[in-house]
Amino acid sequence: MWISFNQLPDTARVWVYQSARPLTDAEVSAIETDLQPAVDGWAAHGTPLLGSAKLINNRFLIVAVDEGHHQPSGCSIDSSVGWVREFARALNTDFFDRSAAFVTADGAIETVALPQIKAAVAEGRLTPETTVFNNLVATKADLLANWQIKASDSWLKRYFKNVTV
Repeated sequence: MWISFNQLPDTARVWVYQSARPLTDAEVSAIETDLQPAVDGWAAHGTPLLGSAKLINNRFLIVAVDEGHHQPSGCSIDSSVGWVREFARALNTDFFDRSAAFVTADGAIETVALPQIKAAVAEGRLTPETTVFNNLVATKADLLANWQIKASDSWLKRYFKNVTV
């Protein structure tokens, strides 16, 4: 059962999927058209789940479920991953991109592939103060408070050991 993301409790479980590329406004509209029916049909062992989904910054797909209403099952989680794979296939992108995403000095969102992180640090594109997206957040409250953090407070901190903050 669809519910507005804003109406979900802070304890709602979230999954963050990052597109390998920015999506166009038309692509965002296409996904948003399909999100509500997908969530409306989302169930765990036949029991409807109360959930939501939204796209942020034409890059991040957030899927959420109110576990206080009903717990998702492994199969229902797999089902939601299936929608994300379908959206990715239809748009020729990858929502399972594990590149580090960060906000540039001019406010744009950029990604850097894992093998290029050291070079991005050496070039100064990625600094301890750079805002990065922590896609490992687990709840809506965590998303709101800890999704955008300084690189030095993220898993990227190991790349700044020799960098003075």
